[in-house]
Amino acid sequence: MLGLFKAKKKTSNATILVVDDEADLRSTIETRLKWNKFNVLTASNGQEGLEIAAAEKPDLILLDNNMPVMTGVEMLSRLRENQDLKKTPVIMLTAVCEPQDIAAAGSYEVADYVTKPFDFADLITKITQILDKK
Repeated sequence: MLGLFKAKKKTSNATILVVDDEADLRSTIETRLKWNKFNVLTASNGQEGLEIAAAEKPDLILLDNNMPVMTGVEMLSRLRENQDLKKTPVIMLTAVCEPQDIAAAGSYEVADYVTKPFDFADLITKITQILDKK
């Protein structure tokens, strides 16, 4: 059964930053990414995520939108202003699915926009495809 969640070896050991204010979901995502041999960093809001991204330079960021302190779109805007981080692929992983929110995130060139609830096997496929292109 765990074979369904295994990533290709080419992308294993990549570092993924998970930014989400829901502790249980963040922990679940972290665990499943580790099953797939990814290195995982976590943050509970956009400000913390931005600081970790600047210090650690992850290969990909999974980013919620509705969070305290700094929203995902605000974090995304700041990422794109940073020379070291502006090319970092970001997958928005959020319950926010209004057209204006999707358009706002899209204006910052997100790699994908995934709405909650989501299928984890599909998310792993998207992550793998994005990292393979990098």
